[in-house]
Amino acid sequence: MSKIIYTITDEAPALATYSLLPIIKAFTSKAGVAVETRDISLAARILSAFPEYLKEDQRQSDDLAELGELAKSPEANIIKLPNVSASVPQLEAAIKELQSQGYALPDYPEEPKTDEEKAVLAKYNKLKGSAVNPVLREGNSDRRAPKAVKTYAKNNPHSMGAWSADSATHVATMGSGDFCSNEKSVTITADTDVKIELIAKDGSVTVLKDKVALLAGEILDSTVMSKKALISFLTEQIADAKAKNVLFSLHMKATMMKVSDPIIFGHAVKVFFKPVFEKYADTIEKLGVDVNNGFGDLLNKIAELPAAEKAAIEADIQACYENGPALAMVNSDKGITNLNVPSDVIIDASMPAMIRTSGQMWNAAGKQQDTKAVIPDSSYAAVYQETIEFCKKNGAFDPTTMGSVSNVGLMAQKAEEYGSHDKTFEIPTAGTVRIVDSKGTTLMEHEVEAQDIWRACQVKDAPIQDWVKLAVNRAKATGVPAVFWLDKNRAHDAELIKKVNDYLPNHDTTGLEILIKSPKDATTFSLERIIKGEDTISVTGNVLRDYLTDLFPILEVGTSAKMLSIVPLMNGGGLFETGAGGSAPKHVQQFAEENHLRWDSLGEFLALAVSLDHLGEKDNNQKARILGETLDNATEKLLLNRKSPSRKVKELDNRGSHFYLAMYWAEELANQTNDKDLQALFTDISSKLEDNESNIVEELNTVQGKEIDMGGYYHPSDDKTSAAMRPSATLNGIIASL
Repeated sequence: MSKIIYTITDEAPALATYSLLPIIKAFTSKAGVAVETRDISLAARILSAFPEYLKEDQRQSDDLAELGELAKSPEANIIKLPNVSASVPQLEAAIKELQSQGYALPDYPEEPKTDEEKAVLAKYNKLKGSAVNPVLREGNSDRRAPKAVKTYAKNNPHSMGAWSADSATHVATMGSGDFCSNEKSVTITADTDVKIELIAKDGSVTVLKDKVALLAGEILDSTVMSKKALISFLTEQIADAKAKNVLFSLHMKATMMKVSDPIIFGHAVKVFFKPVFEKYADTIEKLGVDVNNGFGDLLNKIAELPAAEKAAIEADIQACYENGPALAMVNSDKGITNLNVPSDVIIDASMPAMIRTSGQMWNAAGKQQDTKAVIPDSSYAAVYQETIEFCKKNGAFDPTTMGSVSNVGLMAQKAEEYGSHDKTFEIPTAGTVRIVDSKGTTLMEHEVEAQDIWRACQVKDAPIQDWVKLAVNRAKATGVPAVFWLDKNRAHDAELIKKVNDYLPNHDTTGLEILIKSPKDATTFSLERIIKGEDTISVTGNVLRDYLTDLFPILEVGTSAKMLSIVPLMNGGGLFETGAGGSAPKHVQQFAEENHLRWDSLGEFLALAVSLDHLGEKDNNQKARILGETLDNATEKLLLNRKSPSRKVKELDNRGSHFYLAMYWAEELANQTNDKDLQALFTDISSKLEDNESNIVEELNTVQGKEIDMGGYYHPSDDKTSAAMRPSATLNGIIASL
């Protein structure tokens, strides 16, 4: 049989799976397709890391490792739903929940002392941040808005805030002392191993990383962010925000860049609340406050203090609010600021949302206000600044006429995994960090001060060749310009440009427009085409891939969850991703309170269709191909008939949307004439679904409006959640009949 692996992940996508997967399994079984699941949720990954602490029947297989190996094989056909990229607070919350359910997991040791605690911390650290995607992404990324989604957005435009030419909103970024300005880069000429060393001022040597294997043709970068320069920059920007009467907001990627960005976030917290951290330094140290987890960590820890001591600190916190600039809010009603939790404000989602709503964020009074968007590292800050300036000049974009910017992203084999892995360090003492190869040759070195952040990253040659090929193929398939977003004045990009120029002649580019532009110029070029209704392909590295596949979709179609995301794996398999999950926590909160899940599974529908098409071609499975084609038609019909989930309780939600997908899919299968067996089978199913439409919708909607107990957030009860997500006995019976 043909096989699809469907991933179990976290939060709203995981809840939706309880409803959608039975439908998928029932339909695909009639095409000789087996759909299996693998659990790569945060909870499952925690459990799989600590089998020695668990009872036999509690142990969890390491499904992520299994899928990582599968992704390297031609047989791979994996549908990947959004998963939690865990910050420390999220990781700790998941551990506590699992412990409360009877799993004897060790606590997260913030300050490990024993060898056992150090070993435990090392295991937990592997689960933080973007721990899933680098394992599965054995190919480069092809992301674009599907035709049906783009057509729907043009006919049913999402809301866009009005821009003013005199808006005070702007991006603030470092001009020196940051990662971008300090970057060095080399291309390795022969296979070698390197080690990373810190040579202290007194001559002592600390090996930061003993061995990094490098292949011939691989690009190796290193760079450093100066703590001194960062503190100076943050101090200036806080004062400037106050002077200009704009909101101060910090935009980081503390989930993906799990080592570097929480440290930067912590410095911002300490600078903003400097009087508090200076006055109460001893108390804060005694409480074990970790500002890398956000200002919320201080608020949580002072709750343990005697009332008078707590009140004194809170009074000084309030003075910081009053004397400093207004802070952008995550939740004005609950007083949750932009600085409370690092994972609350993720740059690739927060910046497009701000740009879409007039360049404004929410203040403490729940009103929108012009904003200073602080992006410390300048590598890609210009992308957002150019977009803001473009909106000031041209006004808000018009979804009914605007063009599209798709993306070909370099990410295979952990390309450009900046700040998120074992080659990023907070430097313990002043000196020189150097990278030395196996012959003793120093490839790169940086002068560093204590608490500077130093990082290195790799990009292998084979993924770059594949990336160039994918860009050329997309340009051929679409006939629109493909732009490599590379800056010749940046060290890493300069090395990439050499390779792009070397590998483009290997392909027939006759009649194609293939350009190389800096991110700043590429942004302007793409935006000028967008407002004329013209399409462009952005060809980018890994981080920009992440940023742009949120920025443009949010502006074009209102969300990045509706993107078609294909990863043609380098060894012939396919990884099909289902969109972004940034809004998932809010959806779960509403579901728990109202039994209404507004998560839109459109990304899952799109991914399944291309997954089936891939099976049809690879396995010569005509039935799978027909299922994919009819699913695409059903998805388009669902959009046109406005059967996507509503935000309001007692209206159609995720479960109702799944019903309509099943009904339209069965109808399309009944109407097709290429496979008589499928036609006959689904004619009966189609009739049953249509005849029971009103009854099924009533069963799905009437259960809403009450609190629901899932038995857990990170590790919900299968029985409770399945019952909650499949409340229509009529629909369940029809699906079971398949």
